[in-house]
Amino acid sequence: MISVTDLTRKFGAKAALSGVSFSVGAKEIYAYLGPNGAGKTTTIRILTSLTRRDGGMVRLNSFDIEKNPLEAKSQFGLVPQQTNLDSDLSVEENLLIHGLLHHMDRKTIRRKIEELLDYMELSDRRQSLIKTLSGGLKRRLLISRALLHSPRILFMDEPTVGLDPAIRRSIWGFIKKIRNDGATIFLTTHYIEEAEFLADHVAFLDAGKIVAEDSPANLVSGIGQWAVDYLDDNRLQTAFFNSREKAGSYVLNRANGCTVRRVNLEDAFIAMTGRKIS
Repeated sequence: MISVTDLTRKFGAKAALSGVSFSVGAKEIYAYLGPNGAGKTTTIRILTSLTRRDGGMVRLNSFDIEKNPLEAKSQFGLVPQQTNLDSDLSVEENLLIHGLLHHMDRKTIRRKIEELLDYMELSDRRQSLIKTLSGGLKRRLLISRALLHSPRILFMDEPTVGLDPAIRRSIWGFIKKIRNDGATIFLTTHYIEEAEFLADHVAFLDAGKIVAEDSPANLVSGIGQWAVDYLDDNRLQTAFFNSREKAGSYVLNRANGCTVRRVNLEDAFIAMTGRKIS
């Protein structure tokens, strides 16, 4: 559904993307992880035709975004990092305008609005003004708006940023449901547990390059299953082990206090790059 080959983009002398290539299959959740400035948002902006690329090729459901721009744009919906709903309009009015901008007929728009308000549990807020909604409800509406024209691909740039843990997990449920109903999802996030829970495949992006790509389980297993965090000369260090028993033996041989935990994706990223994702 998404095919990217040798994607490059510079801003002045700085290379934001340097030969990035990846592909995302149908009905797949693909998490694109990296620290601030790695090139995540630049990638989404290029894939959604908001920023021009300097080189490379992008196809969305086989449509080249430059040679077939209208067909390519019809394939996706976008959930941006920042809320860009019209605060002076109601929930229903925001969806209606989006449908009209996509040249949908009013009968289809009305049907889709009913389906999505029910799907995202917003039916009781259809007449509410945007400025009266909580952050979690706004996120649900952003996702509803992106799905209104029945896209095959959904781009989600930090979809749960700023939400409390309970609301974030409810959004995860909706994301899983959207994938199960047939959409391909391209996701950026700083929340490691979000990527681990949602993603079928993960790409680590650092300084404009993909440094690793695999399933979350395979990326984690590459460095071990258990981690021991400990202080060494007042600096936090981490050792990795393939079994809980070996981790426990390591703890017994250390004088300082230690914490034993499961290895996560951020551990794998740090091991490869020396930098944190969040």
